Amino acid sequence: MPTSVRAVRGATTVDHDTAAHVTERVVSLLEQVLDRNGLDHDDIISILFTATDDIVSIFPATAARSMGLGAVPLICARELSVVGSVPRCIRVMLHVETARQRGDIHHVYLEGAQGLRDDLPS
Repeated sequence: MPTSVRAVRGATTVDHDTAAHVTERVVSLLEQVLDRNGLDHDDIISILFTATDDIVSIFPATAARSMGLGAVPLICARELSVVGSVPRCIRVMLHVETARQRGDIHHVYLEGAQGLRDDLPS
């Protein structure tokens, strides 16, 4: 079956800003994105992370490297600081190669980020 490049979105929040807790939540988020979409590390082209201003203990990309994604291009950026936005939030967009159609992609929103995109299929 032919493959296409697709983007998979996700987000999670942390209860407190420590390197161990951020790593735990980022790893959980990425594992669920991969699992729910039938992907493995070799399917990932690149990953873009954003984090809110209240996360300063560790780069989300560093957390991703801890699960063996060191060969994948990773980048972190700051989330826009918008009034009323979800605090302590890490968002992710993976670019992947997959045979799934766009409508069959499962975006993953965990913890306090569950309500960010209730318009998307889970």
